[in-house]
Amino acid sequence: MAEIKKKATRESYGEALTELAEQYPNLVVLDADLAAATKTGIFKKAYPERFFDCGIAEENMMGVAAGLAAAGMLPFASTFAMFAAGRAYEIVRNSIGYPHLNVKIGATHAGISVGEDGATHQCNEDIALMRTIPGMTVIVPSDDIEAKAAVKAALDHDGPVYMRFGRLAAPILNDPATYKFELGKGITLRDGKDITIVATGLMVGEAAAAAEQLAAEGIDARVLNIHTIKPLDEELIVKAAQETGRIVTVEEHSIIGGLGSAVCDCVSAKCPVPVTKIGVNDEFGHSGPAVDLLKEFGLSAENIVATVKKVLGK
Repeated sequence: MAEIKKKATRESYGEALTELAEQYPNLVVLDADLAAATKTGIFKKAYPERFFDCGIAEENMMGVAAGLAAAGMLPFASTFAMFAAGRAYEIVRNSIGYPHLNVKIGATHAGISVGEDGATHQCNEDIALMRTIPGMTVIVPSDDIEAKAAVKAALDHDGPVYMRFGRLAAPILNDPATYKFELGKGITLRDGKDITIVATGLMVGEAAAAAEQLAAEGIDARVLNIHTIKPLDEELIVKAAQETGRIVTVEEHSIIGGLGSAVCDCVSAKCPVPVTKIGVNDEFGHSGPAVDLLKEFGLSAENIVATVKKVLGK
């Protein structure tokens, strides 16, 4: 079996902006002194006149992005998730969300996999924060192909978009020749009748690996890739609930307010079934190697397998 290639979605973000720049002459990129880390430096090198480093002043950067959008530009405001969703929340809410401006937020280094940077930088609350802003679209791509398609979809969407990218390299699961991204539409990666695993972002690869292990043990797990948390593909979620009867959600985010909460909101209203959430519990992260931290916090294929078996009573 050929080795699966891996690539960090933050790299895909920087590359996608650069590839789309010629097609969208009003596309501009803003960063907060982190261009090397967010990979917007790729865009800066190719289009220096369309790149604006706002310094370590994320709130101001969001205000600048709002002004540019009001003037007809297509601004991408880029920084770590902790600063984009956390430090700048009030500006995002009032200056971007409230007037429903066409600002795209590229938030990198989200979740526990930030690793050695520790709890202050491991933003496990950003999906919850962004979901609550009226009119905000929230996208969490799983791999390189999906991340690039998400940037294009965000460009074509009229309104604010929050895109969540990771620091750690993620397995490339999608085929660029056949992959189709559609806002608000999830993807069935694997069909199954016994239980449904609903995953997003970095955890999609872990969910796919878990399903392979479960299949070897005679458990037929369906795997859904929910790249758009808001708007959620409720039709796909309800169908899975009806056909498999049980759901396990997996996300590199707090179990409060993220994918799991969105799925629970959906099924409790439309098709009540048991939902078990895998994510970061009500606790902060800490410094350490990213791969080790993911395992420690239960964000691994092994824990997904164990949880599914427990839910099924096996």
